[in-house]
Amino acid sequence: MATVLITGTGLIATHLAEKLTKKGYHVTFLSRSEDPSSPYQIFTWDIKKQNIDAKAIATADYIVHLAGSNIGEHRWTEERKKLIIHSRVDSASLLFSEIKKQKKDIKAFISASGVGFYGAVTKEKIFSENDIPATDFLGQTCEKWEKSATAFEKLGIRTVKIRTGVVLAKKDSVLDKMIIPIKIGIGSAIGSGKQYMPWIHIDDICNIYIKAIEDINMQGAYNSTATDQKNNEEFMHSIAKVLKKPFWFPKVPSFTIRLLFGEMADILLKGSRVSNKKLLQSGFEFQFNDLKKALEDLLLQ
Repeated sequence: MATVLITGTGLIATHLAEKLTKKGYHVTFLSRSEDPSSPYQIFTWDIKKQNIDAKAIATADYIVHLAGSNIGEHRWTEERKKLIIHSRVDSASLLFSEIKKQKKDIKAFISASGVGFYGAVTKEKIFSENDIPATDFLGQTCEKWEKSATAFEKLGIRTVKIRTGVVLAKKDSVLDKMIIPIKIGIGSAIGSGKQYMPWIHIDDICNIYIKAIEDINMQGAYNSTATDQKNNEEFMHSIAKVLKKPFWFPKVPSFTIRLLFGEMADILLKGSRVSNKKLLQSGFEFQFNDLKKALEDLLLQ
């Protein structure tokens, strides 16, 4: 039975652990603190001090690296920006150092990344994995994030980078916040409403990670978003239709969003489509490639 070590304990990590366990994998976690109530074995690490429980690496066959401060949790002060980058890069560096120290044969290193690689821009262009990283904060964060993962290739480890869009889940996802105004009958688009929202169902993103573990031909970066990509106005309208709620309120002005969130508002106000052609060519099959079907599963089941 192969052991998968997961770093981070967020939305994707918890769902992925359940799916891996059902498939017969042994799952362990790397976390800043122990959790006696967890059904999984938890090893601890201190990224700032570059300390790690050596057993975490010694017992792992695969590593899924999901650790990193939430990009959308707080306003982007200069200190917050540094934390967002260092939490991703320094954690990967710690893993790299320990693997190298132990000369551990890891079968694959699968790292999270984001479609923010292409920047906070709204264009008709559909971005692919061949496009270069943007020069804004999101683009540079993802570029550094991915470079820290690419280093594992030097150790002969198959490395995969999952460029994720907006993850939709029944709870603890951005969908929770999006449905609040719609449920009370004041649903509306944000900003121009023309910004695209590349999205993916929680089941599909977890299945992509599982495929990355099992498919020895997967290597490099993969845009991991559904094909049916909508702009913000279409997305919000789709939610309203599924919930059978009105959708007629004026758009929330961009300046209001910027007053509330500062520079971080770019996440909400800008966005372009990305191509998932490479992922499809790898043989991956979506369960939820249509937004209406995904929303019905998450909101009505």
